[in-house]
Amino acid sequence: MSPVLAGVLQLLALVVALGLAYRPLGDHMARVYSSDKHLRVEKWIYKGIGADPNTAMRWPAYLRGVLAFSAVGVVFLYLLQRVQGSLPGSLGFASIDPDQAFNTAASFVANTNWQSYYGEQAMGHVVQTGGLAVQNFVSAAVGIAVAVALVRGFARSRTGELGNFWADLVRGVVRILLPISVVGALVLVACGAIQNFSGIHEVGQFMGGSQQWNGGAVASQEVIKELGTNGGGYFNANSAHPFENPDGLSNLFEIFLILVIPFALTRTFGRMVGSIKQGYAILAAMATIWLGFTALMMWTEFAHNGPAFDLAGGAMEGKETRFGIGGSSIFAVATTLTSTGAVNSFHSSYTGFGGGITMLGMQLGEIAPGGVGSGLYGMLIMAIIAVFIAGLMVGRTPEYLGKKIGTREITFAACYILVTPALVLCFTAASFALDTPANSMTNSGAHGFSEILYAFTSGANNNGSAFAGLNADTPWFNSTIGIAMLLGRFLPMVFVLALAGSLAEQKPVPETAGTLRTEKPLFTGLLVGTIMIITGLTYFPALALGPLAEGLAA
Repeated sequence: MSPVLAGVLQLLALVVALGLAYRPLGDHMARVYSSDKHLRVEKWIYKGIGADPNTAMRWPAYLRGVLAFSAVGVVFLYLLQRVQGSLPGSLGFASIDPDQAFNTAASFVANTNWQSYYGEQAMGHVVQTGGLAVQNFVSAAVGIAVAVALVRGFARSRTGELGNFWADLVRGVVRILLPISVVGALVLVACGAIQNFSGIHEVGQFMGGSQQWNGGAVASQEVIKELGTNGGGYFNANSAHPFENPDGLSNLFEIFLILVIPFALTRTFGRMVGSIKQGYAILAAMATIWLGFTALMMWTEFAHNGPAFDLAGGAMEGKETRFGIGGSSIFAVATTLTSTGAVNSFHSSYTGFGGGITMLGMQLGEIAPGGVGSGLYGMLIMAIIAVFIAGLMVGRTPEYLGKKIGTREITFAACYILVTPALVLCFTAASFALDTPANSMTNSGAHGFSEILYAFTSGANNNGSAFAGLNADTPWFNSTIGIAMLLGRFLPMVFVLALAGSLAEQKPVPETAGTLRTEKPLFTGLLVGTIMIITGLTYFPALALGPLAEGLAA
């Protein structure tokens, strides 16, 4: 079988698997967030944290819950790393330095999982399981909760109430993430991923010396790192490591985990607003971009250009032979079009255009299908912008799902769109304006520029993957990327929840002959075009200096 055919068959199998899971998972999540009943274990949790799950919250109270919970998470994870050297199960590793501890705490709480350290040489079992893995669950649940709050804003009228954050958080973990993770971990163990609490041990003799690895609860953390679109792994090689991702089957399963909740949330959205077709329209926009990027990436990486590519069957540099170009390309697009950031190959070694595709995927706002929760609310923001543009074309007040998009709503949407590019471009410019940060680049020229642009794109968009050639373990990058991750995660949530509150207060607008049919293919096309134009106008100059210049020079 040719490598190209193998890649296409993997993509088709993935599409079928996602299609089979779409309806049952989407409907299940709609029931979870629409139910007024609490499980017994959930009641215990509410009692333990002192929360009343039946108290309806307006958007300021909902936002305070999000920020307070996340702030506690940052402090707890920071302190856990700072005292690691005194904890049992630390594997002899020292406590983490302050700047790196801050960066890691911000990273995992912000659902970014950017790692400026070697996991197998820095973090012991307690920090990995009691700190990082826990944040993988709760940070993902926070993202879903905010998305559900926005959906309720569209679904409700004449009230500012968006539900209860604590109930949404707990239900997301208990009823969605935990059950899937248990089954998924068993699948990964069956595929060969490790799951233990062993210490450091030798695995063989190489070049006259020994190689050592430590064990860990890898399968259980691997499954939630993908399912929750987190991305931080036990090992520096991440999902390229055979302990995390043993073979082609596990690789395809991990890609499925990355995509299944973000795609299924469009079904949840359709159910909760009372129109399945509206969910299909959002799904179609996401799927169009995802399939287009995947096809473009596979074409770029399979294209032969010289004898080395001919012998390898394509651009194999930086890719694992057990996955091949097809499995690596599908994974790279999935992880950068979501907020996952896990890697099974090294994006810095992709072709110039291939590296640019991974970067552009993040710069779209990671909305196709995007992160768990963040992908849906990001796409709904883009839908509001598209509706607004359509309204300008015909001279009519824009409406979406029966709600008018006025000055207040479009202001919140515009602020959401501007936050992340401002963080990316300003921090990138500052890094080149100073002498020290540029010294962290392994490469010069266009590729070196891409290393720093990619780092801040990844951090501010809560992705967490890296171009691999940048030494980011410095006070400058640990601090600035940490700030970018926190602001890139929580500032947009402020505008999303404010928008949700504004929409929930409105009364429904009756549909007329002039109402834009947002469930039709025409609107899907308008939405995709709006996304590409906004991203192109924002990032094209920076991309022209980096991956485009490198690709054209090849």
